[in-house]
Amino acid sequence: MGDRATLFPVKHVIALDVGGTGMKAALVRADGTLLHEDRRATGRERGPEAVVAGILDFADELRVLGERRFGEPALAAGVGVPGVIDEARGVAVFAANLGWRDVPLRALLSARLAGVPVALGHDVRTGGLAEGRIGAGQGTDRFLYLALGTGIAGAIGVGGRIDPGAHGSAGEIGHVVVRPGGPPCGCGQSGCLERLASASAVGQSWATACGDPSADAAACARAVEAGDPRARAVWAEAVAALADGLVTGITLLDPRMLIIGGGLAEAGDTLFTPLRAAVSERITFQHLPDIVPAALGDTAGCLGAGLLAWDLLSTEVSA
Repeated sequence: MGDRATLFPVKHVIALDVGGTGMKAALVRADGTLLHEDRRATGRERGPEAVVAGILDFADELRVLGERRFGEPALAAGVGVPGVIDEARGVAVFAANLGWRDVPLRALLSARLAGVPVALGHDVRTGGLAEGRIGAGQGTDRFLYLALGTGIAGAIGVGGRIDPGAHGSAGEIGHVVVRPGGPPCGCGQSGCLERLASASAVGQSWATACGDPSADAAACARAVEAGDPRARAVWAEAVAALADGLVTGITLLDPRMLIIGGGLAEAGDTLFTPLRAAVSERITFQHLPDIVPAALGDTAGCLGAGLLAWDLLSTEVSA
């Protein structure tokens, strides 16, 4: 598709998915179609002010591109960012990996985008929204979504929406303590789930076990598949910790489905076969939910941010 405007205007929103190292952006139709995608570095090494400036610049570039290519301005924008989010005020309260505190991101973006309404959400919860509504959980009334990446975070889906909790931190299952007295976590506790079963934790354990400092979780999964006993021990420990954390989530939330995404989920059956067995072994009175891989890959965050924007528009219309 070229840069010329289409014959008929195309209604769309701007969507941004901001991570610790990279940003993904898209122009999204109401049905979830990605009209345009782009990526660039977050630039956190330049400091939090530069990160915010980069987000605003990226969004504005998409605004201009959308007007030129699709014949009308974006109707709204949605952005998902990591850390603690006050969705009601539109403030990015804190993100350790981006170094910012109390950034009024919604107001800054709306001003930069000529006053269009902006929805702000948590990056994992926006991904969970997309997976629940148009991805692996489509049609499921109650689910728990987990992203197993550098850390572990979750999203609680109920009736097609994500519950942020009373204070914007619902779903932080990565900080459930599954091994009391275990490895210290950046949150101040020890033995948190993400310190044992995230992709980064598995990578660190495998690097120690195999003596290769550059080894990561994907390398561990390949070694498991090749029958390496050291890799199988590392993997089994991570799966056991993950199963313990999931049973806690199942007990509290009674989800119909567990949707698992992130880098570790890319191991496929190497992860899901033993994980389903481990969770099943631990269940007593609880109902065992379906445990399925996420379906949208790394586009989930952008799609979810787009859905936030469209939801914001529908809310304003009905208000």
